[in-house]
Amino acid sequence: MQLEINVVDAFTDTIFKGNSAAVIITDSWLADELMQSIAFENNLSETAFIVADDKDIYHIRWFSPLTEIAFCGHATLASAFVLFNKNPNLAFIKFSAKAVGILTVVQTDDGKIQMDFPNAKPEKVDNIPDSLLAGLSIAPAEVYKNTQAYFVIYNTEADVLTVARDNEQLKQLAPLDVVVTCQAKSAEYKEYDFISRYFWPANGGDEDPVTGSAHTGLAPLWAEHLGKNELIAYQASTRSGVLDCVVAGDRVLISGNAVQYMTGFITVEE
Repeated sequence: MQLEINVVDAFTDTIFKGNSAAVIITDSWLADELMQSIAFENNLSETAFIVADDKDIYHIRWFSPLTEIAFCGHATLASAFVLFNKNPNLAFIKFSAKAVGILTVVQTDDGKIQMDFPNAKPEKVDNIPDSLLAGLSIAPAEVYKNTQAYFVIYNTEADVLTVARDNEQLKQLAPLDVVVTCQAKSAEYKEYDFISRYFWPANGGDEDPVTGSAHTGLAPLWAEHLGKNELIAYQASTRSGVLDCVVAGDRVLISGNAVQYMTGFITVEE
């Protein structure tokens, strides 16, 4: 069986930047074991699998090289990019995923892809886990948590950029991952409101290049801290990425660019 595969760099307009995702569209679901094997072989942060129904809903599932992921923002953006390119007359796309329900995606006037996600604002943690403290070389100023990750607040960009981690300690926090973040204050980052990095040794690997799902928590967190609902975020990984965020009540709108890297075919046994 041959399957078309598209690899897209998400949250960037520059190839080899942002976060890469593979997108595979099929008429019906492949076996879970096969989807996981394909994601492992691709060795990207996520591989998205899409099956359309007769009501024009695109059902989507996301797999990291290690496991199925409940919710992935950058692979949703990559999937929308592929679908819009295949169907230029589409005004919008509706994705359906078990963990987050129906997600509406549109193209904005400036050419970005905007995704409508549930607000996942984290709550402050008073009793910080020992594994989190031992897993980061710099002590947090504050810690928050939602159902996806611990959110570690630092006071300076230098802390976010230079913090070292002990992945074996951070794995003890599973199934939660770790976000480190701070307000953008220096001249180097003056066009952004906040910066972040994302560590996920328990669920995907070492450091995720750009994490759309994390910004459903980061955006409302910083919206409250900064007193504004429209924010521009920078994820400071080696590849880096930019996300436009709007906090709108119980929803968070996240927009970004995407660029095609590869289109090809893979051959697998049915």
